[in-house]
Amino acid sequence: MFDSVRDDLRTTLDEIRAAGLHKPERVIGTPQSATVAVTAGGRPGDVLNFCANNYLGLADHPEVVAAAHEALDRWGYGMASVRFICGTQEVHKELEGRLSAFLGQEDTILYSSCFDANGGVFETLLGAEDAVISDALNHASIIDGIRLSKARRFRYANRDMADLEQQLKEASEGGARRKLVVTDGVFSMDGYVAPLREICDLADRYDAMVMVDDSHAVGFVGPGGRGTPELHGVMDRVDIITGTLGKALGGASGGYVAARAEIVALLRQRSRPYLFSNTLAPVIAAASLKVLDLLESAGDLREQLAANTALFRSRMTEEGFDILPGDHAIAPVMIGDASVAGRMAELLLERGVYVIGFSYPVVPQGAARIRVQLSAAHSTDDVNRAVDAFVAARAELDASGT
Repeated sequence: MFDSVRDDLRTTLDEIRAAGLHKPERVIGTPQSATVAVTAGGRPGDVLNFCANNYLGLADHPEVVAAAHEALDRWGYGMASVRFICGTQEVHKELEGRLSAFLGQEDTILYSSCFDANGGVFETLLGAEDAVISDALNHASIIDGIRLSKARRFRYANRDMADLEQQLKEASEGGARRKLVVTDGVFSMDGYVAPLREICDLADRYDAMVMVDDSHAVGFVGPGGRGTPELHGVMDRVDIITGTLGKALGGASGGYVAARAEIVALLRQRSRPYLFSNTLAPVIAAASLKVLDLLESAGDLREQLAANTALFRSRMTEEGFDILPGDHAIAPVMIGDASVAGRMAELLLERGVYVIGFSYPVVPQGAARIRVQLSAAHSTDDVNRAVDAFVAARAELDASGT
């Protein structure tokens, strides 16, 4: 049987490569940092890393690494169980409490990833008599989580409040028992920030709950790094916050839902990814506690990240590149053609700058880009070198007629 399937799969893979949509995986031979060793063309070399979610540069922070070593000795390597059987340690409860306090929510529940967190919310909270109203550019994990529920599905154009209100009206007129508006706090392919104050205002008007996936914000967005609800002054108006420990908060893995107490209590009883997946490794929980300690005095890191972001965006704009507007550390350099984006990424790697070209299905057809992600670990010289490399790579592409 598989012989015929193999031929079909090979044809599909050939089509992906021919369209310039193939996504190679490069191997890094060092810890995640502002500079990494990447195998390129068979030759290892140190390159500037501008494509990680390591926004605050904490992935290899010595205090985080030390906390992880200590946790291995104290708590062991893994739990080999789910939470409700024998998979809950003190360190897990402590992290849930710390996250709740940091995010201004009543309770928090840990998951093995934010993908699982988003996958476990909708089916648990919403039934066929309910409605979920989702931003059109929400993360794939939100889309998949919604698919698992029986709730009626409404979609509004990205950050379009008039469209959101229209969808809320339709859900209300359709007799929805519960209504949940869900949005990314920051849209990861564009770096755009959701207008949470306006979303909360509409949710209040139509008696809806609000859920925010704040994976690309917690730790560095907002005056205290508490994410987009803090940035917009609506921490007390957002009902559910999902997020990850795998980006600014140390860069390992793991996710969470921070929410009203009753929501978290029900998730502990009914959320399938929580009930049927092994507990977050204790070493990650302990290291994440150290990250939260560091965030209390991380104002300088957030300032450095903001300065790096402003410098990169301003210089690239001066050099004539098409950068999506904003001030987030995600700075998409718009290319358009997928094969050109891939070729530019290769040329940049040859010049010592590691970035990735994003194309369909990660972004829409014809909207290929290189998503540059700044980090507090980058120096001013690193940022300037990256811009210079972009200029040189573009010149080579122009000379080749690409």
